[in-house]
Amino acid sequence: MSNTIVIGAQWGDEGKGKIVDLLTDRADVVVRAQGGNNAGHTVINDGHQYILHLIPSGILWPEKLCVIGNGVVMDPVAILKEIDGLVEDGIEISPKNLSISDRAHLVMPFHREMDAFKEANRAVKIGTTKRGIGPAYGDKIDRIGFRLHELVSGSASFVERLHSRIEECNRLFETVGMAPIDATAAEEELLAAGRRLAPYCADTVAILHREMKAGRMLLFEGAQGTFLDVDQGTYPYVTSSNTTSGGACTGSGVPPHRIDRVVGVTKAYTTRVGEGPFPTQDDALADRFHGMGREFGATTGRKRRCGWLDLVLVRYAAMVNGFTELAITILDGLDDCAEIPICSHYELDGKKLTLPPASIHDLQRVVPVYESLPGWQCDLSQVKRWEDLPPQAHAYLARIETETETPVAMVGVGPSREQTIVR
Repeated sequence: MSNTIVIGAQWGDEGKGKIVDLLTDRADVVVRAQGGNNAGHTVINDGHQYILHLIPSGILWPEKLCVIGNGVVMDPVAILKEIDGLVEDGIEISPKNLSISDRAHLVMPFHREMDAFKEANRAVKIGTTKRGIGPAYGDKIDRIGFRLHELVSGSASFVERLHSRIEECNRLFETVGMAPIDATAAEEELLAAGRRLAPYCADTVAILHREMKAGRMLLFEGAQGTFLDVDQGTYPYVTSSNTTSGGACTGSGVPPHRIDRVVGVTKAYTTRVGEGPFPTQDDALADRFHGMGREFGATTGRKRRCGWLDLVLVRYAAMVNGFTELAITILDGLDDCAEIPICSHYELDGKKLTLPPASIHDLQRVVPVYESLPGWQCDLSQVKRWEDLPPQAHAYLARIETETETPVAMVGVGPSREQTIVR
């Protein structure tokens, strides 16, 4: 295995955590390079389900080094809660197996309140998780953000700047009747978190380059998905970071020429959480999955919107990320379908579109054009080998390969690590 990036090819929730967990077997270092605790990875390990938000899923493997890179925005209190929860579940976490970039920006208490304030006052709702991620990235771009090395230092200048920023935000909150933030309580909580996080704080760029120089393999764990990317996604219904493969490089300090493999993860159908256009959305399909207890958000618990596989999106994702292969997850979710619609292209004002339009208004107006493929109508959950998949499943996967010009290398037929077929 060479240095590998795992990226979602849809709107997140594609099952990346499971694929990362599978690939971690041959990796030495697992890296998270963007996003915050607004994303969740669900991993089933030895029959136990873990939902991870900031900690890379490699933490479930002894002897693996996990790195949270400079591109992540980190809530200091939330990550400590996540660490404590994992430790209670018997997972060993220490500075020996977890390093956090000293350059990572922090999600502060006022960022969470600002997130709620902005969402409440938007004419068009984005569907934010209200975890403070957008405002934290906004402050980063505005060059007024707080970084982990400042918190760990606990310096007087950090405290002074914290109080000043809270006072500024409180003046805004009070204009709309929101409760002000207690600056002294926030200071105490943050400084206590900083003391606990100090042993994990490191120059992770130096660590990653040291590991590569020693011949160790890096695995980059993408958060969210391609169409939540702030540049390439369905703007403005996107997150605040670069969720594509390029973001893994800028968010970690590892240059592009050191990346050898980019795995795109897509469900065998399509889902989305929150607001925004969804051309292939099918409410009947969503009701079916929800009735089965499936397709609820790992972070928010919200029902996911569901639809048939949209190859227009996956095709574009393959282009912008440079996928070398695809991993198709939850193929078993279509087990009982007699016919399976698959969207090969859109039509808009009489024109055929094989790639998504930039305009959100045009994307809302497109008409998905479907082709129907025969279903396999059998239980795939016990299939272990590629050769043992039914012919109809092979035909479905082959069509995805043809339309995206990307080979399918892995197929998920159930939630556990063992229910992944490697071609």
